[in-house]
Amino acid sequence: MAARLREIYKDKVFTSLMEKFKYKNVMDAPKLEKITINMGLGEAKDNTKLMETAIEELALISGQRPVVTKAKKSIANFKVRQGMPVGAKVTLRGDNMYEFADKFFNIALPRVRDFKGVSKNAFDGRGNYSMGVKEQLVFPEINFDKVDKIKGMNIVFTTTAKTDEEAQALLEFLGMPFEK
Repeated sequence: MAARLREIYKDKVFTSLMEKFKYKNVMDAPKLEKITINMGLGEAKDNTKLMETAIEELALISGQRPVVTKAKKSIANFKVRQGMPVGAKVTLRGDNMYEFADKFFNIALPRVRDFKGVSKNAFDGRGNYSMGVKEQLVFPEINFDKVDKIKGMNIVFTTTAKTDEEAQALLEFLGMPFEK
């Protein structure tokens, strides 16, 4: 069974993008390539339990086991040595990516306190969108009682769009709530 958002893309979003931007070739229409979720944990150098809970929570949120990211260089001021674990990340593709995007747009973002929409200024100039989430509690999989520390995360939507305007149209048609 394919992801619901993938079916929406095939049925509605693709044709809407073809009409709006008047592409000559069907391969020119932008699509979602991958979603990367990154959780930086500077305090994990002192507390290994924090890293374990972050990995568990990220696995629950994404439905995929995260990779532990390690420090590339030693930084004396932060007491970080090269190779120390400093975060966790997940790269979602295919059905997992569409399932996460659907859950994120329709369930998690509306749970953000005082939410008025996501900024239209977070595009990188090449059609990719980056945003931050201040707390992992907006995701329904996270049990509020078991959370020992609130952790934020960065989420990057990588698209095949050539411009920010095309990427914004793609994400808007998929259901991302941009601010008015």
